[in-house]
Amino acid sequence: MALYVVRHHHTPERCPAQDPYLGATLLNHLSRPNVRRHGVEIQGEAIVGGEHTLYLIVDADDESRLREFMQPFQMAGSLDIYPASTCARVVASGGCGASLTMSDVVPGLDPEEACQQAIDAGLVVHRAHPLNCETSIAAMVGGVVMPNARFYVRNHFQIPNLEATNFRLSVGGCVERPLSLSMRDLHSMRSKTLVVTLECAGNGRTLFAETIPGEQWNLGAVSTAEWTGVPLVEVLDRAGVRLGQEVLFRGVDGGALENNSESIRFERSLQIDQARDEDVLLAYAMNGEPLPLQHGYPLRLIVPSWYAVASVKWLTEIEVLDHPFIGHYQTEKYWYEWGPDAHPAREPVTLQHVRALITDPAPDQEVPLGELAIRGVAWSGAASIARVDVRVGDRIWQEARLVSERKRHSWQWWELITRFEQPGVVTLSACATDLAGRTQPESSVWNRHGYGNNAIQRFSIRVVGN
Repeated sequence: MALYVVRHHHTPERCPAQDPYLGATLLNHLSRPNVRRHGVEIQGEAIVGGEHTLYLIVDADDESRLREFMQPFQMAGSLDIYPASTCARVVASGGCGASLTMSDVVPGLDPEEACQQAIDAGLVVHRAHPLNCETSIAAMVGGVVMPNARFYVRNHFQIPNLEATNFRLSVGGCVERPLSLSMRDLHSMRSKTLVVTLECAGNGRTLFAETIPGEQWNLGAVSTAEWTGVPLVEVLDRAGVRLGQEVLFRGVDGGALENNSESIRFERSLQIDQARDEDVLLAYAMNGEPLPLQHGYPLRLIVPSWYAVASVKWLTEIEVLDHPFIGHYQTEKYWYEWGPDAHPAREPVTLQHVRALITDPAPDQEVPLGELAIRGVAWSGAASIARVDVRVGDRIWQEARLVSERKRHSWQWWELITRFEQPGVVTLSACATDLAGRTQPESSVWNRHGYGNNAIQRFSIRVVGN
């Protein structure tokens, strides 16, 4: 259905509402059952007070059917019908007069629909197409896992819209038995369920001292979910790996890069020993439900403890290689780079850096005098969280209480109870240390792409008198 804005105007003398019977007839005409019979859906209606002007926002099969439906109003005055777009569609298109560009690589989810779903779920949208949005910090409060609709979304290309019924996962390259697996095949294999925190490598990019190009993530490009799927090693063993060096994972999402007309697919690789880790999953379920479209339906890779770029979505191909893989998202992007542009020092983005995040209270929040619970989450790719220390104002650092048992691949909830006797502005800080001895720095070292910012979080709250 198409979206339209309808404007009807009549003179004061011809106002239908002056006649109670005619007014009631028009109300019945606008009733939802009658509207549906005409192939029209009213999204909103309003009358400008004293102007004798009616505005409708409607979905309709076509303009001719809409005009037929609006005929009773046209008999009382003028009728103007304008083809329209939603704000989400305009932003996804890149402007009011721009057309929406769709991928020619694979059928895709309507960017307008995907963006609107994210907005309705309360996600903070950074880019409408391809869709990139982060979880609000307030949405993290209290949950072991993040509801699917509120889980942050990171895409490099349009979201594919795949059907599970005709899906096949191909496994080839340096293997003894090439495979072509359906979703039914995968569901029949040994499954495993893990709670895993995924974090975008660019999380916190806006907090570097200098502005760095890329998605301008604050601190919400991180979420935790329960993932269920087949351990990757099961599939590799079934195929029979022959002297492989790396395993390449190819998603079906793709498109042209900026300043390059040639289309590429999203591809990443792991070394053989990394790929054979028992906790690396070919996931088909998220929080007990089939993967949502925006999170890789029907199949994705989950690489626990690594930044989420390794967890390839919409996975359709696995290839065992006898050589290191060279690809845009493997060797050009997702590297820490320091120093001169011509000869920078480089290190690949792999394990998540240790980090603590305060989820409650919020920055600039007013809190009353007396007792206050400071709560948050902490996680690290290298090891479980050993401790979280919190500083309140100029007091000494205090160790927070870890809530529940330590987690290996997911965030750890913590809390500290403190007390305020005097009003004023107070700075809160939180610093995590993991069991590998890694701790957060006072400030992160600038790197060219803005990856891995895990500087100690600091913000102020206002303590007010009763």
